[in-house]
Amino acid sequence: MASYVISDIHGAYDLFIELLEKIDLADTDTLYILGDVLDRGPNPIKTLRKLMEMPNVICILGNHELMAVECLDFLMQMVTEDSIDGLDAHVYNNLLTWQFNGSASTINEFRKLTMDERVDVLEFIKDFSIYEEVKAGKKKYLLVHAGLGNYSPKKKLDDYSLKEMVWDRADYDTQYFPDTYVVTGHTPTMLIPENPNPGFIFRKNNHIAMDCGACFQGGRLAAFCLDTEEEFYSSVNKG
Repeated sequence: MASYVISDIHGAYDLFIELLEKIDLADTDTLYILGDVLDRGPNPIKTLRKLMEMPNVICILGNHELMAVECLDFLMQMVTEDSIDGLDAHVYNNLLTWQFNGSASTINEFRKLTMDERVDVLEFIKDFSIYEEVKAGKKKYLLVHAGLGNYSPKKKLDDYSLKEMVWDRADYDTQYFPDTYVVTGHTPTMLIPENPNPGFIFRKNNHIAMDCGACFQGGRLAAFCLDTEEEFYSSVNKG
């Protein structure tokens, strides 16, 4: 029984399947997905539906799932002049933000589903965790998509807002906890200036940054075994 983490798949279905084969995920293992399954890449809904079939997967909310949930309820309606006229400013702004962040591939695949399939997908996303606390290999881990925005050692985990956990980037120069490793995605590791190996997992101050840019040309998908601290990588996205 082992525990693995993968983050920021962003519709890179083929790289995800390749990585599952590399880690040889068993039915007795647990796979944690650190959010951002959706958007940008070619097959976000196909990837999500694969996860829906896997009983040993625990999904954690990313900012892209949050944007999707805020918009898909509207897109479930038949888009008419009346529905557009009744669109309030909040939903309109959410749709614009999501579009700016690569929603097209998610929307295109979502529209090909039956109504029952759409409902199942939406309910699955709504059931994602905000964070997970895990013990493995005699170590403690906090799994959260982005980080702990406005971090304070005095704050409890439940005191952090949703935005602070799924949008605000981790501060790798600050050790949040002396006895807990914080595993995050969200920030592509090739964009971390102090990372000596851009595009690979970055570790510093009990941070483990997982987003290796799978949806970008030259990026890859990473898996991390919490029990052994082994790193696994897919092949490079050739664009």
